[in-house]
Amino acid sequence: MKGRILIDHINITAKRLCLYIFGLFFLSLGVSFSIQANLGVSPVSSLAYAFTLSTGISIGIMTVAANVLFIIIQIILSKKFNVREASVQLLIAFLFGFMMDITLALLQVFPAPETWVMRGVFLVTSLFVVSLGLLGYFSAKFPLMPYDELTHVISEKFNMQFSKAKITSDLLNVLAAGLICIVFIQSLGSIGVGTLIAAYFIGKITGFMMKKYQHHLIHWSGQRKALAEEVIETAKPTADTDIEETLEAGEKPAAP
Repeated sequence: MKGRILIDHINITAKRLCLYIFGLFFLSLGVSFSIQANLGVSPVSSLAYAFTLSTGISIGIMTVAANVLFIIIQIILSKKFNVREASVQLLIAFLFGFMMDITLALLQVFPAPETWVMRGVFLVTSLFVVSLGLLGYFSAKFPLMPYDELTHVISEKFNMQFSKAKITSDLLNVLAAGLICIVFIQSLGSIGVGTLIAAYFIGKITGFMMKKYQHHLIHWSGQRKALAEEVIETAKPTADTDIEETLEAGEKPAAP
């Protein structure tokens, strides 16, 4: 019995890891599409891209640098330093940074969009690709990237709803990115109409995708089955209602 449970656990973890890697890859691909569109990147990526435009260093390295900054801000606000959590976040930042360089290099093999129509096509494509990445990223229910963790810290520190903390962190990120670009390259650089479009539409597209497809991904990854087995082992024989409630709660998507 223990052997079967261990094998099931390994299979579930492997599937969740596939979802997570899939999510991070499509997230990076979506950001790369928005960079190629040259109409402004999403608020989440605006600071890293501002660093790249100002220094000429690759977007992957600057993505890691921006995420290290987010980890430092987390520590300052929470007044706590957990080595394990920080190390995991740093590892995720390096993985995502690597994917940023890879996906941008792949897109740069093709001609850059020059007309407004093609730039618009690239921008719209980026919205859906980023949303697809977020679907996999959140459905895996693995540790969040530093920027998302920072939003949680802001929410707890200032007793704000997560949605308001998200808006606050996005605004501060965009303001910082815009200021850096104005100072060093005398333009808004990473900020543009695409930034506003991404800020408005990515959440809506992701929300639609999660309502439509997340339960299928959770079922495929076996997370519902694992939760059911855990509840059955710990629940009383007569607690059928509690088991159902726990299963339903386990399928609620994380907030994008």
